[in-house]
Amino acid sequence: MTQTNPFRNRPVAVIGAGVMGIGIVQVALLAGHPVHLFDVREGAAAAAAEQLAATLAKLADKGKLTPEDVAAARGRLSVASALGELRDAALVVEAIVENLAVKQALLRDLEAIVGRDCVLASNTSSLSITAVARGLEAPGRVVGMHFFNPVPLMRLVEVVSGLATDPAVAEAIAVLARSRRPASSSTASRGRSTPRRWRCCRSRPPRRRCWTPACAARASAWARAS
Repeated sequence: MTQTNPFRNRPVAVIGAGVMGIGIVQVALLAGHPVHLFDVREGAAAAAAEQLAATLAKLADKGKLTPEDVAAARGRLSVASALGELRDAALVVEAIVENLAVKQALLRDLEAIVGRDCVLASNTSSLSITAVARGLEAPGRVVGMHFFNPVPLMRLVEVVSGLATDPAVAEAIAVLARSRRPASSSTASRGRSTPRRWRCCRSRPPRRRCWTPACAARASAWARAS
C-alpha cells in the first residue's frame, strides 16, 4: 500500500550552507518544497544560493532540467537572515559542524521558534541522535536524516532513530525519503548513528566507517535491490 508523504510541498528549512547543506537544498527544491536556507556565517547562505543557481543552470544546459524547472526551483528558495524566519517550516534539517554542543544549542533555539509539529532532523554521520536530542522539551521529534555526499547523486538516505524518537516521526521521514530515493531505517545504539551494514565493506571484520564514494555507491545499489 502506498503511504502518503506527510511533508508533500510543505516548507523545509536547511541550516548549514556547506557542501552537504547545498546538496540537501537542491534535492528538496527539485522535489517541490519551498526551502529556507540559513547559515550563521554572514553571506554564506546567499553565496550558496548563487552557487546552486549556477548548478541548476548547468543541468538545464545538459537537458536534465527544463528552464521552467530551474525558474520554479529558484522561486521556491529563500535565504533566511535569522532563525526566526524558519518558523513556518514543517521540517528542519541541520547540516552544521559535527560538534555535539553546537547541535544541541541549535535545536534548543529551534524549539522556541518552530511549530510543535515541526520535525527536527540531523544530518550527522558520527554523533548519537539520542545525545543530540538530550535536554530538549520534545526529543521525540528529533531524528537522524543522513544523506551521503554528493547528495544529488548519492540516492541513499539513512533514517536514524534515537532512543527518544517518536516512531511516527521516523516513519514520516522514511516515507518522505522513499518518495524520491531509497531509504534505510535503524535505531541508534551505543552512541553510534550508523548501522553496522554501512561500515567499510573492505574491512573484515569492519573496524571503521568508510564514506568513500565507492562504498556509498555499493550501499545505494544494495538499497535499490532490496
